[in-house]
Amino acid sequence: MSEEHQAFCQCEAELWPDCIALWPLCSCRFTTAVVLQRASPLQSIGKTKKMQTHWILVGLLSLCSLSFSQECSRGLQENMDFPGTDITFLYSPDVEHCQQLCTQHPSCLFFSYIRADWTKDNRHFHCYLKSTPSGQPRVQTPLIGVTSGFSLKPCNPQPNPCLPQVYQNVDFLGADYRFLFTADYEECQRVCTQDPNCQFFTFVNGVFTPEKIRFKCHLKYSWTGPRTPLVNRKAGVFSGFSHNLQITQYFTPACQSKFFAKTDIPGNDLETLPAASAEHCQALCSVNPRCTYFSFVSNNFHCILKNNPNEMVIRAKEGVTSGLPVHFCQLDNSWLKVQHEGVDFQGSDIRFELMNDPFTCEKICSADPNCQFYTYVNENFRDPVHRRRCYLKRVITMPAPPRVNKLQNVVSGFSLKSCVSSALHTQTR
Repeated sequence: MSEEHQAFCQCEAELWPDCIALWPLCSCRFTTAVVLQRASPLQSIGKTKKMQTHWILVGLLSLCSLSFSQECSRGLQENMDFPGTDITFLYSPDVEHCQQLCTQHPSCLFFSYIRADWTKDNRHFHCYLKSTPSGQPRVQTPLIGVTSGFSLKPCNPQPNPCLPQVYQNVDFLGADYRFLFTADYEECQRVCTQDPNCQFFTFVNGVFTPEKIRFKCHLKYSWTGPRTPLVNRKAGVFSGFSHNLQITQYFTPACQSKFFAKTDIPGNDLETLPAASAEHCQALCSVNPRCTYFSFVSNNFHCILKNNPNEMVIRAKEGVTSGLPVHFCQLDNSWLKVQHEGVDFQGSDIRFELMNDPFTCEKICSADPNCQFYTYVNENFRDPVHRRRCYLKRVITMPAPPRVNKLQNVVSGFSLKSCVSSALHTQTR
């Protein structure tokens, strides 16, 4: 963004606070290009004070008209497609789940969902996340088998939405970590709800073929912790986390964390993720039910999750910290309050705001229920365009099956942990 764009965003906040209060995200994200097109005489702002005020107000009025179009819109448009402008696609069992995915994705503003009754090809349960600079779809086309709608970001959504629906003849394929046999899908769902690691399940009923896996309950997981997409060293920036993140399910006893300094655990690699610290890496390991231990490499911020429940062979190595996950106890979350100087959490931006120091940025992120982590660019950063920007960030943390298929005689659904916590939240408000 140019200095002129920045100046306009600053003057919009000063002169039109009611508009910003109605939709703060519009300040420097969705509407800048549109506003500046209409307010192009700002380039010759020195002509007269009257003309300056006139064009600023014109710009702000068009900003507010567009911000109203970004009001909370829960309605769904059945048999309507918003073609093009795709960010990505994910699998969803129904359109409500797709809408929640769009809400949690940092850039998604609207979506189109291909339903189970779609007949044009073999795509089903596809959730296409979309965005435009205006926040509105460029085209709306009637199309049987497709439902479209908007992100619920302006609707003050719950961070962990309740997902009570179960799906007959639908398989959540993959992400299995535990199997058992239960009498019915209700019991399978109860087990999933009680298991801290379980996010969703698939149950095989009593008439499934082959017979040998009838009544089998497949417990499955997806990431619930903040996975920073990229972590890099960069001078002039500070990064950190919201203080209000709940990484693991709450337990009364405090955990005794175990780390092995200057120690590697070679082999048995399960997955490599970016992490800001060994403590962040431990949290990631603790929410992955297949992770038995981990190694964190400090020079490249690699968190290497490992799986071998039978043995753990260690060796001395500089620059590597290894450790164990925690189980059924309260993880020490003091690492969330550490600011990482010279570290950039790249990507996953919700928006940015201008402010004077990283501590204010940290407070803003912690106060915003949608913000999970942040990066602040200080006033000495090499590129003056980005100075004093506080980038608020998040990733999807709701249950998200890696694949959804049609399959006869199975039932799939989600853990009800979020429904319990949502009910408690409602009661205590």
